[in-house]
Amino acid sequence: MPETRLLLDLWEDLQRPDLIWQIAALILCLALAWLVGRQLRLRLSGQADRMGLIQALGEQAFPIIAVMLLLPAQALLGRFMHTQLLHVAVPLLLSLAVVRAVHHMLGRSFPNARWIQSLGRFFSLLIWGWLALYLSGAAQEVIQALQGVGFAIGKQELNLWMLLNSMVVVVLTLLASLWAASLVEAKLLGASHLDSSLRIVLVRVSKALFILVAVLLSFSLVGLDITALSVFTGALGVGLGLGLQKIASNYVSGFIILLDRSIRLGNIIQLDAQTNGIVTQITTRYTVLKNLAGVEYIVPNEALVANIVQNQTYSDTRMRVVTSVSVAYSADLEKVVALLEDIARSQPRVLADPGPKASIMMFADSGINIDLGFWVNDPEQGVGGLRSDVNMEIWRRFRQEGIEIPFPQREVRILGGATPV
Repeated sequence: MPETRLLLDLWEDLQRPDLIWQIAALILCLALAWLVGRQLRLRLSGQADRMGLIQALGEQAFPIIAVMLLLPAQALLGRFMHTQLLHVAVPLLLSLAVVRAVHHMLGRSFPNARWIQSLGRFFSLLIWGWLALYLSGAAQEVIQALQGVGFAIGKQELNLWMLLNSMVVVVLTLLASLWAASLVEAKLLGASHLDSSLRIVLVRVSKALFILVAVLLSFSLVGLDITALSVFTGALGVGLGLGLQKIASNYVSGFIILLDRSIRLGNIIQLDAQTNGIVTQITTRYTVLKNLAGVEYIVPNEALVANIVQNQTYSDTRMRVVTSVSVAYSADLEKVVALLEDIARSQPRVLADPGPKASIMMFADSGINIDLGFWVNDPEQGVGGLRSDVNMEIWRRFRQEGIEIPFPQREVRILGGATPV
C-alpha cells in the first residue's frame, strides 16, 4: 500500500540535498496561509456573527488555505524531485482542519455543556491517533484485524470494523445535523419580525427534523434497512396510546400554546389562588411560572390548555389596582375624593391615562367606605409595594388634613339605677 512506505520515503528524502526546496516551499505556503488567514479574520472581525459562520471560517482559514497552496506546489516540485515532506504535510493540515471543525460543531451544538472539552479532546485523540496509524502504515493491518473479529445478529454478519465505522458515521452525521440545526436556530432567533412563540416552535421543529434526517441518512450510509424502523414506530405508537397519554398530551398542548400564542413569555397568569406568576419559560412539555417571592412553578402544558387561565397581560399590560379606606360621616366627601385621587396620581408608577378614580362604595356602620382605583402598566413589578405606599400616603395626608379614619366602637349604656349587691 502507498501509505506503508510514507514515513520510509520521507526518511529517504530527508537525506537528499534537494530537501531544502521542499522545506522552502512548505515554509512559504504556511507563511502565505497564515498571512491570508490573518487578513481574513481582521476583515471579518467587526461583523455580526450570530450564526458562528465567521468564527468557523476564521478557524479553518489557515489549514485549508495551506492545503490549497501545498497541492499545486507538490505537483510542481514533483516533476523534478521527490516531495514526501509535502505529501506528509497535507494530511497533517487536513487533520488539523477536521479537529477544529469538530470542536466548532460541538461548541455550537452544545453551547452550555460542561463536558464539551472532554468530548472534544476524545475526538481529537481519535483523529490524531488514526493519522498516526495512517502515516506509520499500520492502518491497513488494524482494519484487517478488526474485520477478523466477526459475529452474527440474526441473518446479519457483522464485525468490529463495521461497528466502529458505523458508529463514526452516525456520530458525525448527528453532529453535523445538530450544527446545522444550531445555524437555523440562530437565524430564527434573530428574526425580530416573527413572534417569540413562533420562533421557539420553528426552532424545535427544525431541530427534530434535522435529527430525524440525520438518523435515517446515517442508517442508510452504514447499510442498515430503515424499513425495520416501522416496527419501532409501531411499538412507539402503542406506547403513546397506552402508557404515555399524559406525556403526549403535554407535548401536543405545548405546541398548541406556542402556536396560538395564548400564553407568551412575560405574561402574568394565574391558575388558582396559590399558582400564579410570570411566564419565564415555555417548553414542549411544561411551562415555568415565577412569582414575586421567587418561587417557581412547573406547570404541565395540559393544565394550561384544559383549564381556565387568568392572563393579566394577554392583550394589554395595564392592570387596575384597588385599595379601600373608610372615613367618618363628618368628613367632607368631595375633599376626601379629590385628596385620594391626588395621592394616587403622585405615585410614579400610576398611569395618568386612565387616571385614578375614587368611588364611594358603601355607607357602613362605622363610616363611609371608599375604593381608590388606579392603573399601572408594569404588573410584573408587583402591586403589593405600590398599594402599601399609597396606603401610607393616605394615612399621612389624612392626619395632616384632620380626616378621621373610623374604627368599630361599642357603647354600653346602663339604664336605671345600679342594682345593689
